[in-house]
Amino acid sequence: MPILQTKKLTRLFGGLSAVNGVSLHVEEGELVGLIGPNGAGKTTVFNLLTGVYPPSAGEIYFQGESIAGLKPYQINQRGIARTFQNIRLFKDLSVLDNVRIAYHQHVGYSLPGALLRSPAFYRGEEEMTCRALEFLDIFGLKERSREVARNLPYGQQRRLEIARALAAKPRLLLLDEPAAGMNPQETQELMSLIKWIRKEFALTILLIEHNMSLVMGVCERIYVLDYGVVIAHGTPEEIRRDPRVIEAYLGEEVTINADD
Repeated sequence: MPILQTKKLTRLFGGLSAVNGVSLHVEEGELVGLIGPNGAGKTTVFNLLTGVYPPSAGEIYFQGESIAGLKPYQINQRGIARTFQNIRLFKDLSVLDNVRIAYHQHVGYSLPGALLRSPAFYRGEEEMTCRALEFLDIFGLKERSREVARNLPYGQQRRLEIARALAAKPRLLLLDEPAAGMNPQETQELMSLIKWIRKEFALTILLIEHNMSLVMGVCERIYVLDYGVVIAHGTPEEIRRDPRVIEAYLGEEVTINADD
């Protein structure tokens, strides 16, 4: 059974079909890419998978259960976490608090316990801080844990967003253009990081990205969207040579060729 599966997933905005009949599956432990030109509907798919939008039609199954129409927090609690194309940190909070917030759902104290400052509350707070620092250490951010998140350089803000997503203890991680705004060296480091976190955290990853070097370097299978429709699906080598994919990217800045 795939860990994630969609069947004829559709989202309409008025008379516009942003996603039209998208059927895809991701097996547990896979690293799968979702690519396409600007406006192809990639981020809309992520918004449907995470409950930002309800589907107009179609089904979404996670670990065999339908999650279509659930609220974002309910989907997150079931084991799906994401990053965003435009970084969405709590920029006026500390680096540490950004990660603590994501981990909070896993602590054991209740609301009355928090109000009464019970022993369980203090144990939970200590656990939350320790675990958050561990995630920050993994991403090289521990020394900046007390800084305000907005003061981090762009690349480190990207790392913090991934650390926050991992702190939610997902089984499926959705990465929306994680290399956006990164230079070639940062992109190469990110490629190694994505491979490492998949292995270290036993994760399944679905990745949106325009950087073809990264996509071809880390993904085992790739879906290609164009105007909200899946036009191709296969291995990186199959996608690289698919004439429909090459045609869909005409006029785009990305190039799919044997040198990527």
